[in-house]
Amino acid sequence: MVGLVLKVGADTGKLVLRMRQSAVKICEMSAGKPSHPVAALPGGWSKPITEKERQEILKLADDCLELGKLTLDIFDKVVLQNKGYMELVTGNVYKVVSNYVGTVDANDKITYYDGTQKIVDTKGKEIGRFKGKEYLDFIAERPLPWSYQKAPYLKKLGWKGLDDGDDTSIYTVGPLARFNVASGFDTPLAQEGYEKMLNAFGGKPVHNTLAFHWMRAIELMNAAENVKNIASDESITDTNIRQELGKPVGEGVGIVEAARGTLIHHYKTDEKGFVTDANLIVATTHNKGPMNVAVKKAAKHFIQNGKVDDGILNLVEIAYRPYDLCFACSTHTLPGAIPVRIDIVDHKGELVKSLRNYEIT
Repeated sequence: MVGLVLKVGADTGKLVLRMRQSAVKICEMSAGKPSHPVAALPGGWSKPITEKERQEILKLADDCLELGKLTLDIFDKVVLQNKGYMELVTGNVYKVVSNYVGTVDANDKITYYDGTQKIVDTKGKEIGRFKGKEYLDFIAERPLPWSYQKAPYLKKLGWKGLDDGDDTSIYTVGPLARFNVASGFDTPLAQEGYEKMLNAFGGKPVHNTLAFHWMRAIELMNAAENVKNIASDESITDTNIRQELGKPVGEGVGIVEAARGTLIHHYKTDEKGFVTDANLIVATTHNKGPMNVAVKKAAKHFIQNGKVDDGILNLVEIAYRPYDLCFACSTHTLPGAIPVRIDIVDHKGELVKSLRNYEIT
């Protein structure tokens, strides 16, 4: 916020905070808390929206729309009209050539909760679609001896290392990936922003990492428009918000688009519903390969003759910040996640036995 205020002024900074508060209030009314919602339950939702709350959300949604417009306006004036910034945005320093995965609806528009996961290659050609458990046919994960994260790659292309380029098998998820796989948005203001970005780059796919930020601003507008549309529907005050729970089905896969990218949650349970096996591939895990490539490229470009200072490190950091990484989410340790060995020793320190991870019980 301090950086924003210094760049655009205190009055604009205060306006952004006030508008953001409206979004936080909507989350609190609909989900129980202003952040980290708690209303979700197996089978549905725990908190219905009242008609009074719906009317208030409608008013607050106008603030969200204004925030979307303001964000795109600031981005236009501060970044798009700055030659130096645009050279970074469209140049090769921050550029990772990869495949892309994102979720689209029946009309090939960007969607977040329902739809089909679409894959395009480095040239923008569609190479596959999947839903639910079918992700196992398209995505494989490779353990790395030096990382708590596994490295996902496109299974049908085979593992080709953490390298980018036309022959790569790594892929990207998130705002830029959604831009590259879809034909746009189903709301007018976001679609207008989408077409402006498309024209600026002269087509798709866009491999410039800093374009993540531009697309993220456009998605903010799309979210605001969606809030307004949903709140305009009186049926959202229906109190029938949870289904009766049936018997555990034993296995389930959920895939949604979070702000930072595609989330895949795969669970298996016993007959009582207790989880016996789980695999999560979250956005930062999907982006393992592209992030490593981005950092390596930036470091090679900016670090010369062994000179490293805070300014240079900041330029390297710019390479991975667009991915909005979350290592707390992505470094979960699950069976087979990393190759480990546990040594058992006696009270004298003598080795009794060495166990590999698959032998540990």
